[in-house]
Amino acid sequence: MGFLDKLFGKKDEPIKSYSDFWNWFLLNEKDFFKVVSSKRSEEIEKSFFNKISPKLAMLKDGYFFLTGMCNDNTAELVLTADGNVTNIVFIEELVNAAPNIAGWKFTALKPAMNIEDVNISMAGYQFNGKNLNFYANDTVKYPDEIAITIVHNDLTAENKNQITNGVYIFLDNYLGELEFASNIDTLRIVGLQEVEKELVPIAKLKDFLIWRQKEFIEKYDGVRYDTENDGHTAFEAEVENGNKLFAIINTDLLGWDSKPSHPWVSILTLRYDGSKSNGMPSEDEYGLLDRIQDEMMTELKDIDGYLNIGRQTANGEREIYFACRDFRKPSKIFHEVQQRYSSNFQIEYDIYKDKYWQSFDRFTS
Repeated sequence: MGFLDKLFGKKDEPIKSYSDFWNWFLLNEKDFFKVVSSKRSEEIEKSFFNKISPKLAMLKDGYFFLTGMCNDNTAELVLTADGNVTNIVFIEELVNAAPNIAGWKFTALKPAMNIEDVNISMAGYQFNGKNLNFYANDTVKYPDEIAITIVHNDLTAENKNQITNGVYIFLDNYLGELEFASNIDTLRIVGLQEVEKELVPIAKLKDFLIWRQKEFIEKYDGVRYDTENDGHTAFEAEVENGNKLFAIINTDLLGWDSKPSHPWVSILTLRYDGSKSNGMPSEDEYGLLDRIQDEMMTELKDIDGYLNIGRQTANGEREIYFACRDFRKPSKIFHEVQQRYSSNFQIEYDIYKDKYWQSFDRFTS
């Protein structure tokens, strides 16, 4: 076998863990360093990105990356979630597991940059500290929501999509990927003709967000909720196609006045064939769906900041709802459920900021 291995080459071992990936990277890091230090984009794409991409995909979908030289002696690999909150924890874990390799720096998520260093050119437009401003949108109904309007000098109805994409890329680099995802609740992008308030230079946005986050943390730090004695309401309806809809919702929880302390809404969606039963699961599927929810609740506990709002079943889908203090643990639990039960259901999940749980207004109106 040793002779055959040398003759034909060993088949690449599958990447099943973070350590598997970094062990593989160690075997190739000197070649990778030469490629990155060459600064030739075509060579980097061919001999670096095209090699690490399939290895990362063996771990999980959703790893993106950037590279470049920090200085003459150090190459940097930045792993990024590309705006997908549910992948951030996996990026952080992979980088935390990285070994110390001379000549390499590994970074989880795009770091914040100084305003002077951020100048994005995209689709013929510039995005920098000279042509971007902002103002805050405060509302009495949602006082803790951080709602920002970004103003680009050149935005028109015709180029709105291109300008919007460029602004998101600018903020990702200026604020840093994690800060952009975590610290702004709603974002509106307009041109000069739509301005409603006094403009503030974009260079002051970081300080504004730090101040608002400090206020928010001081107000809600340590806030907890015990759901043990809550009352739940059963909802029954008929959807447009005539199928049935059933939901069981913790309506006591929806009346809580400290919702912003748990600003992340997490939704796990499990799909089944409901074509023969008015969109409802079979008896066996019902049992398994309930068991999955029970398993998740043993991991996502209210005392730890994960509140089960309830569930909805209709049109071949079961949706399970949580409001969370943080997005990392739900991301991992939902991914584990997806892997474990992929042969039983088609499973998807989403996590997004919704400080006032407006996603569930339909159960209270």
